[in-house]
Amino acid sequence: MKQQTINKSFTLKGSGLHTGKECSITFHPADPNHGIKFKRIDLEVQPLIKADVSKVHSTLRCTTIGKEDGTISTIEHALSACYALGVDNLLIEIDGPEVPILDGSALEIVKRIKKSGIIAQDGDKEVYVITENIAYKDPETGAEIIAMPADELSLTVLLDFDSPVLGSQYAQLDDISQYEKEIAPSRTFVFVKELESLIDQGLIKGGNLDNALVIANTAFSNKEIAGLEKKLGRKDIKIEKEGVLNTTKLRFSNEPARHKLLDLIGDISLVGTMIQGKIVAKRPGHSVNIAFAKVLKQKITEHRKLRGKPLYDPTVAPIMDTEAIKKMIPHRYPFLFVDKIIELSENHVVGVKNVTFNEQFFQGHFPGNPVFPGVLQMEALAQTGGILALSTVEEPELWDTYFIKIDNCKFKNKVVPGDTLILKMELMSPIRRGIVQMQAIAYVGNKIVSEGELTAQIIKRK
Repeated sequence: MKQQTINKSFTLKGSGLHTGKECSITFHPADPNHGIKFKRIDLEVQPLIKADVSKVHSTLRCTTIGKEDGTISTIEHALSACYALGVDNLLIEIDGPEVPILDGSALEIVKRIKKSGIIAQDGDKEVYVITENIAYKDPETGAEIIAMPADELSLTVLLDFDSPVLGSQYAQLDDISQYEKEIAPSRTFVFVKELESLIDQGLIKGGNLDNALVIANTAFSNKEIAGLEKKLGRKDIKIEKEGVLNTTKLRFSNEPARHKLLDLIGDISLVGTMIQGKIVAKRPGHSVNIAFAKVLKQKITEHRKLRGKPLYDPTVAPIMDTEAIKKMIPHRYPFLFVDKIIELSENHVVGVKNVTFNEQFFQGHFPGNPVFPGVLQMEALAQTGGILALSTVEEPELWDTYFIKIDNCKFKNKVVPGDTLILKMELMSPIRRGIVQMQAIAYVGNKIVSEGELTAQIIKRK
C-alpha cells in the first residue's frame, strides 16, 4: 500500500461550532512522509501543528491540538474523512481557531477530497496490525475502548444515552469503503438539557439547527422555550414533544451513534498510522478516545523500535571480537561491557554483551536476586557507541570518547544473569565538531530493556 495525498488544493468556508468565528480552511497536497499538518495562517508566527495525539491540547466537546499561543479546534471531522479515504499527507491552512462545522458531518469534506482526486505517492503506507488486545477504561465514567486482532479494520460503537428518545444505540462499520455512505453524513448532536451549560462555558457559539441535531427528552413549556430562544438568539424553536428540535429528520435512525463512530475514527487517526484490527468502543467521547489513542500510540512506538531490532546469530563471526574492541576503546576488566560488535556502518553500531553470574558486581547488587544494574546497561550502550564514534577518526586508539549527556533514559525490563544484551546505537544527527548524538536501545530477546539518547564528544589525547 502506498501513501496518498490529494491531486489539487481546495477551500471550504464556514463558522466554527464552538467559537462561532467565520474562517476558511484550505487543503493542499503534501510530500510523502509529511503527514497531516495544520497551519494557522491568521497568526503572526503561523504555527505548524502536526495532527498527532501528542499535540492534543483539549478534549472539551471537541478535539483541539496545539499550544496556548496557537490552537486548532474541532479537527476530528476533517481527520475522520481523510483517514477513511486513505489520505496520509496534507498541509491544511486555516485562518481561524476552529475548523468550520459545515452541516455538522464529514460529508462535504469527503466529497471535496474525492472531487480533488486522491493520488498515490512513492512512500509506503504504514499499517499497524493489532496482535493482542489493547484496552483503555476511564476510571471515572466507565467508558472503555478495546482493540482486538482482525483481518481488516472494523469499528463498533455502543451507547446508552439514558434518554427515552435515543435509549441504547450502536453503530458498526466493517468495511471502510462504506464510510461515505454509512458514516460521513451523520451530524453532531446535543441534548437540550446540555445547551445552557455549554453556552455558559462559551461553547457552541456557532451551533444552530442547520449544523447540529438538538434532542429534547421531554416536552417544554412556552416559558422554557422562550428562555432557550434567548440563549440561542432564535425565535422559531419548537419542542412540541420529545424528539429532535423543529422535527429535523434524522438521516439514520441511529445517527448519533454513527456520529460517535465518525468522531472515533478522527480521534484515533491521531496515532499517525493505519490500523488493522477490530475496535469496540463503549460510550466513547473525545476524552476517552484520546486516552485510548495515547495507549495505542505507545504500542506503535514500541513496535517500531522492535521492528528495528538487530538479528543476532551467534554462529556468525563478529565484525570485532573482544581483543579488537580493546584496541579501539581503553576499557578493561572489570569495566569492559561489550563482548563483540556484530554490525557497524557510518550511522549505526550493534554490540553484544553476555550477562553472567560471574560479574563481580553481583556479589553486592541485590544478593539473592541478581539484577544487572540499569546504569551499567547505559555504560554498555555508551561503550558500543564509542566504537561508532571512534570508527570515524584515524588512529582511534589515540582518541577517547567522553559522554556528556543522557536524555530520556528509560528502563523497561529487568536484565538477569543468562540474558544476552543486544546493544544498538544509531546516529540521530551527523557528527559535528566531535559531538556525537545517538539513539540507544538495549534488547533482550523481543523486549526493549532500556533506551535513551546519549550525547558524547570524541577528544584526541594530548
